[in-house]
Amino acid sequence: MLQITNSVLKQDINQDGNLHFYPRKPKLSDTEIIALSLCQECLGIDSENWSLAKLKSDYRNDFSNLVHITNYNKRRKRLSPWTEQVNRRLANVLNEVEDVFMVDSVLVPVCKLAREKQLKVCRHHFETAPDKGYSAVYKQYYIGYKLHLTIGMNGVYQGMELTKAGVHDVHYLNEIKYSGLKSCVLLGDKDYLSTEWQLDLFSSVNIELQTPKRANQKDYKPWLWVYKSTRKRIEVVFAQLCDQMMLKRNYAKTFEGLRTRIMAKVAAVTVLQHINHLNGKPLNHIKHALAA
Repeated sequence: MLQITNSVLKQDINQDGNLHFYPRKPKLSDTEIIALSLCQECLGIDSENWSLAKLKSDYRNDFSNLVHITNYNKRRKRLSPWTEQVNRRLANVLNEVEDVFMVDSVLVPVCKLAREKQLKVCRHHFETAPDKGYSAVYKQYYIGYKLHLTIGMNGVYQGMELTKAGVHDVHYLNEIKYSGLKSCVLLGDKDYLSTEWQLDLFSSVNIELQTPKRANQKDYKPWLWVYKSTRKRIEVVFAQLCDQMMLKRNYAKTFEGLRTRIMAKVAAVTVLQHINHLNGKPLNHIKHALAA
């Protein structure tokens, strides 16, 4: 993980492996913090406290310069934009020849519905506080957020955003317009069905938005089979995030902490796909990426 992080960020780090200025040299460099965070997510460890305690107790000789958990979490949040850069730069290589992308969202609950009145997590600011949303998949309400994700045909990350649960999926299309994605085909489900947004995306960034039509529409036509089969790829990616990366298990107390965790999980998937690419293995067999 450290080798990958250093190679991706080699033009941005100094000789000590740091991305920021420090009056005193820290025990762990910035790239080591990012690599440790990615390694933790790749191994399916969802508790930073347990992870650092395990390293200090069982691998003391190999990790003699570990920082305190508080310092680690603060620096991890501060370095989250650089974790996103690692994710984006690796994805740009893997998506170099892609011209068809998929967009969808998955729920990220932060508490049970019965605990809504007592919830204090992530409520420091109204703009980023969780709210109530409805899941059509589970046919129930939940308290939390939505993770909007754009991926390529090969299942590799292209863009993401975390919004309140009550935000409709179609509003994420405005973020796509300014994400740098252009001159491609974008596949969405019926939640993204909007003639207005289709015209706006095509006229502004030459993105052709394709969605299935509702059966009661006048111009209804069955969706092409190839689009239906391709759309399954993003469901697989969401399943990997929820299962292997434990996306819906939340220990964060602030929105910044939650977003940092989610970005690390998405970046970990891209890193594992990158490792498979280097080893000539199927990109999305991420459970076996670290196997000898």
